[in-house]
Amino acid sequence: MSGIFETGNQDSALTIGGTRISGQEVRSQNVMAALSISNVIKTSLGPVGLDKMLVDDVGDVTISNDGATILKLLEVEHPAGKILVNLAQQQDTEVGDGTTSVVIIAAELLRRANELIKDHIHPATVIAGYRLACKEACKFIADQMALKVDKLGNEALVNVAMTTISSKILGAYGTFFAEMAVDALKAIKTTDYRGKPRYPVGAVNVLKVRGASARESSYFTGYALYRPFTSQAMKRTLKNPKIAVIDFDITKTRMKMGVNVVIDNPENLEAIRKREADISAERARMLLDAGVTALFSTRGVDDVYVKMFAEAGAVTVTRVPKEDARRIAKGTGASLLTTLANLDGDESVDPATLGSAELVEQVRLADDDVVVIRGASEQRASTVILRGPNDYMLEEMERSFHDSLCAVKRVLESGSCVPGGGAVETALDIYLESFATTLGSREQLAIVEFANALLSIPKQLSVNAAKDSIELISKLRAYHAAAQKASADSPRSQLKSYGLDLHNGKLCDNVKAGVLEPAMSKIKMLKSATEAAINILRIDDMIKLLPEQQPEDPHAHM
Repeated sequence: MSGIFETGNQDSALTIGGTRISGQEVRSQNVMAALSISNVIKTSLGPVGLDKMLVDDVGDVTISNDGATILKLLEVEHPAGKILVNLAQQQDTEVGDGTTSVVIIAAELLRRANELIKDHIHPATVIAGYRLACKEACKFIADQMALKVDKLGNEALVNVAMTTISSKILGAYGTFFAEMAVDALKAIKTTDYRGKPRYPVGAVNVLKVRGASARESSYFTGYALYRPFTSQAMKRTLKNPKIAVIDFDITKTRMKMGVNVVIDNPENLEAIRKREADISAERARMLLDAGVTALFSTRGVDDVYVKMFAEAGAVTVTRVPKEDARRIAKGTGASLLTTLANLDGDESVDPATLGSAELVEQVRLADDDVVVIRGASEQRASTVILRGPNDYMLEEMERSFHDSLCAVKRVLESGSCVPGGGAVETALDIYLESFATTLGSREQLAIVEFANALLSIPKQLSVNAAKDSIELISKLRAYHAAAQKASADSPRSQLKSYGLDLHNGKLCDNVKAGVLEPAMSKIKMLKSATEAAINILRIDDMIKLLPEQQPEDPHAHM
């Protein structure tokens, strides 16, 4: 796959040992690389998009239609191609959805800009026009297209999640997973120092369990850990526990590497061995004396000390993954302890480093035991258990569910959404073409091309659904042109929410149909795609140094 992005022009040799490509040639190469990447993922756009199967160098298979996942697994060598890969990763991190769209728009903007430059329009003029068009487009979305979620109610949040997962593997299960995503996110609502609501997606823990059908997936409030209690003798349920999270092991103490103990009297050997065991026993006793009733360790705890905890009525969980340990510490108000040493050089347990919760219990899930922490004191958590037949499906289900969580989070935090199905892109095309006619400068040409580039999204949606894109897009443009010319109280003004109904091959009111997307997703998508296109357009020279030649070994033939 990566071979199509390689460069190999040796025409202009440099004295420093490399090649130089300048002017229109480097620009055309960059555009070709961007279009090659766009062509790889564009057929996966939309609710009827197709999946890609990627096999890496060790034979691991990934099946996905998520743009960021596909591009991350491609080994892109061209520098301009890497910019688009990073662009998709950024969109995935900041918004969670729109990763395919942002790459398609960026590639189309580059292609059209390259045509303008071939017609002797200076790159600086094109860049200025693109910046102005992006600014106007974002303003138009916020003022004209955005809808307040408060007016649409909880159903709008489910529709946003449903729109996000409709193009993925979970789309076949209706609103089942969409409602689960909304419930899981609402359960972890917190407020920041300014009093604004925040929904940390990291507080939603997703467990993947093989076996059973996807419809047997479930959700509950609390943080679940795919580890059992260390001993069968421990209680299965513990109310109001004091929680300690440690990043060291409680095992028989051994001397560090390189430390030797020289013994004159053999009788002292047994005393040293006993002291090695007593050091860890004292640490376990310190934790119990501090009131610890639930211990989570990222490392091991020997059976001798597990017995001490069990007899004291406490529970222990070992080999907890670091990421889970950090989340438990943050949620319960505990500190992740790497040592018990204090500033005086002694060992002690500060009660302030312990966390609390309402309940810690061990529950049976399929063939495994899972520890669940409910009612964490600092940050609420929720857990979603995904069920599926195999690892490939479970991984794709997790990616799809994470995208829906991110989309709902953005809508809840920003409070606004926009109609989907190409409605926003078509409305912007009509608006920007009209706006371009008010300018008397060369930037007008760049703005018109920017507007036409946005139509690549509804066009690709139609093509992927095997519909007549020319007829559908023509009708859709006519609807939005009528909506923008109509007065606010005219029935025609409602045509602005019309978009593509890809299953039936016609146009429909996407607000009533429930096809909604986060407004922030569209704004971020436009800004990111424009900036990426501008960064690549500014390049007019590429110098590629040749690798240093290693001197031949005269003994290599032997």
